[in-house]
Amino acid sequence: MASGLLILACECIPRLDSATPPQYSTAVSPENLAKRLKAEAARLGFVLAGITTPDSPESAPRFQAWLAAGRHAGMAYLATDASQTRRADPRAILPECRSILALAVPYDNPASIPASANGGRVAAYAWGEDYHDVLLPRLRALVAFLEAETGGPFPHRYYTDTGPLLERDLARRAGLGWIGKNSMLIHPERGSYFLLAEILLGLDLPPDSAIETDHCGSCTRCLEACPTRCILPDRTLDAGRCISYLTIELKGSIPTELRPALGEWVFGCDICQQVCPWNERFAPERGDPAFAPRPGMTSNDLAGILGLTAKGYSREFKGSPVTRAKRRGLLRNAAVALGVQGREEDIPALVAALRDPEPLVRGHAAWALGQIGGKAARAALEVALEEEMDEGVRGEIRAALE
Repeated sequence: MASGLLILACECIPRLDSATPPQYSTAVSPENLAKRLKAEAARLGFVLAGITTPDSPESAPRFQAWLAAGRHAGMAYLATDASQTRRADPRAILPECRSILALAVPYDNPASIPASANGGRVAAYAWGEDYHDVLLPRLRALVAFLEAETGGPFPHRYYTDTGPLLERDLARRAGLGWIGKNSMLIHPERGSYFLLAEILLGLDLPPDSAIETDHCGSCTRCLEACPTRCILPDRTLDAGRCISYLTIELKGSIPTELRPALGEWVFGCDICQQVCPWNERFAPERGDPAFAPRPGMTSNDLAGILGLTAKGYSREFKGSPVTRAKRRGLLRNAAVALGVQGREEDIPALVAALRDPEPLVRGHAAWALGQIGGKAARAALEVALEEEMDEGVRGEIRAALE
């Protein structure tokens, strides 16, 4: 899976619906069809595949309690009536749904490439191509396979880390793993470095057995390793404190008290997965080739990121999941990382960022200069205070000068 957030949102990519039930070939029983479907999924690169029913996920009440407690932070779309209704009942998405195919595709183990001492860090799932672009065609191919096997179109919907589903719970029920204390889905032979996808099917297929055993035991490594203490005892997260949320989903200013805990992370976070014993022991080194690291993605030049123009940003990250943070978000994160590192050699890049067109970038660059300190940083901040018109940025500058 990707970042540690309880659920992420993206678009729903539907296909043709038909109210007419498909007619099975007499040569293909539901059991045989399920077996052939999983074999085709494996051929397409899905290392895990399981089937479950469209019954309400067991975690639906816990999800609603999580929302009621405000743990979803600024992700208001999760709390809409439509969102809650659909997550509580997959048939609210597809009334004809009879089975759900849960799938997983692996990405590289971040331990396979040591992080640079001074570079910016990106979560391993985002090192390569955008997983939506990679996996959606594969899901379409699986639907086409089923249409050929059953003799025609049938009702369906498919997603990858998208749409209104409690996908980790559905995947757990389909036998793909158990929910760890870090809220991630963990497979006993593969760890948790994989992305999930689902197809809601208007087909009756036999469900697989869930992994009922909690293999986390008494281990609390993930809770202890989280720099912001965002992992809660009930296997959910306080999203407003999660580094993945702060560097990706949060569109505004990062709370000052949390900035030092971000370390070098500029997009997402892998900490709670890297410390997991199941990943240390069993996670494969390499994932799907489509997610192999792009040049520079495993250790980013922070000063270089901070100097990216809009065109440069688009060129550098075209086709990458990193675009979800937008330019202003990524540069904001890079400024924070430079402030945490506290190197005087980065002062020129931060001073230049005080003139960035985005107030969000200017404000965080001011904070970073305040963290580094020294005469050069202070002089630049004093000049910026004279010229800055945005009151929010002026507040950051004044705080940095104190």
